[in-house]
Amino acid sequence: MRPAAAVLTGRRVLLVEDDYFIAADLRTWFEESGAEVLGPVPSVDEALALIAGTDAIDAAVLDINLQDDLVYPVANALRARGVPFLFATGYDLTVVPPPHGGVPLCQKPIDPQMVAKALFG
Repeated sequence: MRPAAAVLTGRRVLLVEDDYFIAADLRTWFEESGAEVLGPVPSVDEALALIAGTDAIDAAVLDINLQDDLVYPVANALRARGVPFLFATGYDLTVVPPPHGGVPLCQKPIDPQMVAKALFG
């Protein structure tokens, strides 16, 4: 099995997170692992605009609660494009609605190695 970071080389990862420190840490880790980070963006509207204006997205990491808005419209837009994503959150699976019940969920604090493994195996 390849190291988790190796699977990120050359990948474009959308990061949707409203906590500055978590977003900065994940961005740094993804970039040091060879990924191109799209964002991070802290809101549903900014995420949807970035998705609409970007041709290639390989995967996404989504915080569920963004400034008191839920991220599910972003999840729907990614699913419509066939982009794999996961939820990175402090919530448990009971808050995830049925259409997204099978989406991987990483509990905060986030382990970037687990995120890479969940997105790209």
